[in-house]
Amino acid sequence: MLCGVRTTEPQAGGRAAIRLLQGYVWHAQDADIDLEHYLPRELDLPSPPGLAEQESAHVLWDTVNPPFAFFENGDPTASQTFYQFTVLRVYEERPDNAALHEDASAASQALGPLLDGTPEGVGWQLWEDLREL
Repeated sequence: MLCGVRTTEPQAGGRAAIRLLQGYVWHAQDADIDLEHYLPRELDLPSPPGLAEQESAHVLWDTVNPPFAFFENGDPTASQTFYQFTVLRVYEERPDNAALHEDASAASQALGPLLDGTPEGVGWQLWEDLREL
């Protein structure tokens, strides 16, 4: 297996699907919560300056096994339903990392109030990703 860190910015140009945000959303397994009632499947984000109009960002979540055994406070995660959470956008031309960071920030700001509006007991952990799919 190869591991590494990219220290230079990828070449701009060409169609690209980029993860803007990545993380997890969770709630108690016995909670009757349907994320569809609280979160959109698409986010309208502004197009990066100098690039053609872009399609909306896609908001995806899929049920996964808990990615860690315990929360930071020591509570076990086994009683929770976990979702892998991704916000991605397809660009006709790959923007530079500064423009991608702006899109990730805009997505985070749009999702913040929606995540805050979920029922008590819903947790989340999201971070900027900016990797191509």
